[in-house]
Amino acid sequence: MKDNDSLFYVADSPIHGKGLFAARDIPKDTLLGVVQGVPAKRNGPYVLWLADGRGIRVQCDLRFINHSDKPNAAYFDTLEVMTLRRIRRGEEITHDYGEDFQP
Repeated sequence: MKDNDSLFYVADSPIHGKGLFAARDIPKDTLLGVVQGVPAKRNGPYVLWLADGRGIRVQCDLRFINHSDKPNAAYFDTLEVMTLRRIRRGEEITHDYGEDFQP
């Protein structure tokens, strides 16, 4: 994740625990990074479930992306995380974890 470290930082979140925040204005369709992690068979903290049922225990800063019904970023099955719209400096980076998400 070293190439994109200047795009974001981790800080306390008003949504939940820690969050990922834009260090500068980030344009729409920007690659924030690629998820780095290990396979997971059970749900737990920082587990990302993909459409094909695979679980990944995220071990990079992207694990701090919190849920929002109006997300500004998205995880893809390729494990890439892209911005869906322009994200302003200081804004929390969020993803819609889906209808089954229980905070």
